[in-house]
Amino acid sequence: MSTTHRIIYDDSSELSGIESESVDLVVTSPPYPMVAMWDEMFGELDEDISHLMEDGNYDDAFELMHKQLDKTWNSVYRVLNNGGIACINIGDSTRTFEGVFKLYNSHSRILNFCLSIGFESLPSIIWRKSTNAPNKFMGSGMYPVGSHVTLEHEHILILRKGPRRIFDSPESKSNRNSSAFFWEERNKWFSDTWFDVHGKLQNIDVGRERSAAYPFELAARLINMFSVKNDLVLDPFLGTGTTTKAAICSERNSIGFERDETLSELIDKEISESRDFYNNYVEERLDRHLEFIKTRIESGKEAKHKLNNHEGYCVSSQEVDIVLNKISDIEISSSGYEVLYEPLGR
Repeated sequence: MSTTHRIIYDDSSELSGIESESVDLVVTSPPYPMVAMWDEMFGELDEDISHLMEDGNYDDAFELMHKQLDKTWNSVYRVLNNGGIACINIGDSTRTFEGVFKLYNSHSRILNFCLSIGFESLPSIIWRKSTNAPNKFMGSGMYPVGSHVTLEHEHILILRKGPRRIFDSPESKSNRNSSAFFWEERNKWFSDTWFDVHGKLQNIDVGRERSAAYPFELAARLINMFSVKNDLVLDPFLGTGTTTKAAICSERNSIGFERDETLSELIDKEISESRDFYNNYVEERLDRHLEFIKTRIESGKEAKHKLNNHEGYCVSSQEVDIVLNKISDIEISSSGYEVLYEPLGR
């Protein structure tokens, strides 16, 4: 078995070269409007944004920033298959201009636009980010009225194009069975609040000071939740390549768009030199399951179903055909990366 992965260094507004209704899942985190590190980038896309910021018309600038993102959401809708899912990680932003502090609601702006072009909204996820801040009070500290709460969460919007996806052929059913997740993973992943996904270190040496990357675990969960093996996963705002890495671990194909070509060397290194990381992740996933089953049995509960492709047991019959493979090789060509797999072997 193998998967292919392609990186396109281009603006994603048109998703040029991607056929309509050819993508099964989108997992992405766009630049956040009204976060200072993205001001220059948005200004490059539309010089009116820079002019509005200079003139103090911040709300109008915020709207123009989102109009740039709207182009990509339109294209995402075009390339998704019917039944395809788009997962958009987005944080709202707080900013002080001319002594006035306020919240800019990006998640609701994106959601409303996506609904207007035809997406159906599914229950979303609150990613509760851990913080090391010693003082959670903001604004006027201990005094009422002038204080405001800290913003410690981001949103993961879950959107579907058209009706629910159907698996009606023997081949598609078999592939779906092998792509299943473990019972205990289901219970954790399908909660609407994620407390246990920790943020990624942001410092990088090229292009910009901070990567703005989301955690690998976040992308890996979403890919396993909302796609099956051999599906095509798209990230129109690839950044340092996290979505591609998660697709490789999950045995999905992928395409990533990234307009900042100075990140190409870092992305290539992240993808091509991480085989040990990939395999450790897959092995640890199985180990966590086996430890869960051991603890469950010791507590007097049942785990009566035997895994067909790995040594061990599971809680439900829907898990028995799960197949976890490890990466045997990553081949690099002019068209991208081909990843080869082999059985995990235990």
